[in-house]
Amino acid sequence: MPKLALAIDLGTTTLAASLVDDSTGQRLAMTGAMNPQRRFGADVISRLDAAVNSEAIQREMTSLIRAELLRMAHELCRQTGIAWRDVRQAAIAGNPTMQHLLLGLPLKSLAFPPYRPLRTTGTVLKAVDLEWDGNADIYVFPMPGGFVGGDTVAFIHGAEPDDSTLCLDMGTNGELALISGDKIWATSAAAGPAFEGGNLSCGMVALPGAINSVRVDGDRLRLQVIGNGQPLGICGSAAIEAIAELLRCGIIESNGRLRDASQISSNLASRIISHNGANAFALHRDAQRHILITQDDIRQVQLAKSAIRAGIEVLAERSRIQCRALKNVILTGSFGAVLRADWLKTIGVFDESMIHITRFTPEGALAGTEMALARDDNFSTVEELAQRFRVVPLSGTPVFETKFIQNIDFPHS
Repeated sequence: MPKLALAIDLGTTTLAASLVDDSTGQRLAMTGAMNPQRRFGADVISRLDAAVNSEAIQREMTSLIRAELLRMAHELCRQTGIAWRDVRQAAIAGNPTMQHLLLGLPLKSLAFPPYRPLRTTGTVLKAVDLEWDGNADIYVFPMPGGFVGGDTVAFIHGAEPDDSTLCLDMGTNGELALISGDKIWATSAAAGPAFEGGNLSCGMVALPGAINSVRVDGDRLRLQVIGNGQPLGICGSAAIEAIAELLRCGIIESNGRLRDASQISSNLASRIISHNGANAFALHRDAQRHILITQDDIRQVQLAKSAIRAGIEVLAERSRIQCRALKNVILTGSFGAVLRADWLKTIGVFDESMIHITRFTPEGALAGTEMALARDDNFSTVEELAQRFRVVPLSGTPVFETKFIQNIDFPHS
């Protein structure tokens, strides 16, 4: 009988779980879901605020995530015909806020200066400790510090980056790490959920009905939809692609403003409509719905990309490795599809020098969690990796705030 284990990427917006044969590392099944805590806030700051002001809300968020992860585990077992009682091990990686909520730990050390997790090493539990049935031993990844958590450790563990490599997990709690010799300089930029389709007027996860590609071909708009049915919304990667395309065509100005129809010479002018007192660009219109890129959507992407870019520049200064000297860039995140490096250059996250050294690693944190289970070394490699992290705080630092403001606009074409 195979050695069965459960791997979990505990994201702020989206959750991913897989069942693996940890003797071979083979993935047997995978599933995803939205984080049920999202009704208490789209990002970690909102959820921290809600939880520290109400013990009842914190308990509810803890119960919600424990129940949802267990539901996903049972779903994976149904998919594979495996009994949950036969799954002997689980490993969970998330950012510090998500891991604290899962474990039911006090949150004040994270919510207020000096913004430190209560535990920096991994946590070993039994299933009953998370109010789960079954027999699994559970390992929750280390949290190096600040808002840099187990998901970043898992991503780096799976990616195995070389020196002078920048690793980006462009999720709601955007984590960045720059490898410099034996040190890993890391930080977290509160990008918000725009890259994952959250906080967008028509955003959705990459499920059937989600637009997952947007191309401007002359005067025509070409869309791809997951499942090839009627569009229901747009996933994060397609929203980035759409904004990059509209910037390239001059429909969006460098300051983020959507131009009026009268300022657009092509037939695409007919797609500019009024929405909540501002311009919006219609990607799709039918009798049931309008799927739009709104002025506020563009603003959400500007805020997200500026936070990520400012974080990159801070790490570059701290590590003394400038962007043009990077050897590799490894990108991951729950965008819905591959996020191309040239789109990130167009919106102002990447430099020209970074385009040709970037590779995309799908499900970076989940893949790293699976690898840790397959190593069968009692997670000693993970613990040693976490000790190499040097966490650089961004919140309230003047250099980050200055760089954030400098990077709000899109680059001039």
